[in-house]
Amino acid sequence: MSWELPAPFVLEIEVGAEHIDALGHANNTVYVGWMEQCAWSHSRSLGLSIDDYRRLDRAMAVVRHEIDYLAAAHLGERLQLGTWIVASDGRLSMQRQFQLWRPADGATLLRARTRFACIELSSGKPRRMPAEFVEGYGRALVPAL
Repeated sequence: MSWELPAPFVLEIEVGAEHIDALGHANNTVYVGWMEQCAWSHSRSLGLSIDDYRRLDRAMAVVRHEIDYLAAAHLGERLQLGTWIVASDGRLSMQRQFQLWRPADGATLLRARTRFACIELSSGKPRRMPAEFVEGYGRALVPAL
């Protein structure tokens, strides 16, 4: 198995009992939570924390998730969730791509893309990205193939 794009930011995951639903596998909503954790961890690694968002009165808010659930995750499995920033206009919008895979058998469990818009936290209205966002997220840009 190889990542679909080069040099992902990777979140290590172990599927716990709290992730399992009545069907005996990780619930679909849990995958979205993992995506959020991965995105925040990646942002922090780029020097953009929630404190920076508050200081700048700006945030990258989810506009759209596109998720393909390809296989189930089960209790005790170790997974890796990779993310890349694959598009940014340097003004208002940015996109992340995600890939969740199970190293034990090389299976990709999820492919997803999330579109974000920059908003002003105090008003909730769309606003231009501050220079810190353009620079921080721009350094991580890996155009999708």
